[in-house]
Amino acid sequence: MNGSQTCFIVGAGSFDGMEIRPREGDLVIAADGGYTHLKSLGIEPDVLLGDFDSLEILPQHRHMIRHSPVKDDTDMALAAAYAQQQGCRRFLLYGGLGGRLDHTLANLQLLMGLARGGAEPYLIGGGNIITAVACGRVCFGAQARGMISVFCLSEPARDVWEHGLKYSLSGDTLTCDITRGVSNEFTGQESSVEVHDGTLVILWDVGNGLPERIERF
Repeated sequence: MNGSQTCFIVGAGSFDGMEIRPREGDLVIAADGGYTHLKSLGIEPDVLLGDFDSLEILPQHRHMIRHSPVKDDTDMALAAAYAQQQGCRRFLLYGGLGGRLDHTLANLQLLMGLARGGAEPYLIGGGNIITAVACGRVCFGAQARGMISVFCLSEPARDVWEHGLKYSLSGDTLTCDITRGVSNEFTGQESSVEVHDGTLVILWDVGNGLPERIERF
């Protein structure tokens, strides 16, 4: 598994399928109850990891990593840390939205932490794709349609630019206590969102797929 650059992690939260499927060479991790979601799709994970408090029966698996229920991190975060140790830099997280609100918030924190560490993370579910970008740019093709929302959920995000969208930003500052970035729109042209100081969380319709690229400054 060493050298795999893309990791799929499936957690025990609300699950409505996988719009983007693993390819040969990708690392697939079931985080605790996410094993049930993967089995429903006929996908066998490479690794089964967690404290297994959300599975009624402990499954047998050739590569199982069991953690104590008394721990500081969520199963999803532990899975991401393991994948980083295996060399993964791109993360697609499923089963991390809905269900328990505290876990949803924790997974948004995980997105920001991965982005700040130089990774390319995506949290997918409920008809949406969410990513975080730290001191970088997210670029979309002209085919993107519908809404796109941009949030600052931590320290102020400074020097924020939005190009090619219905509403633009030009070097503005977003903070965690305003909603200015909600419900922007794609316009049928190439577009981008960038931040030069801080971290942004960006959400769009899953039908648009992943962005064309993410660049770091």
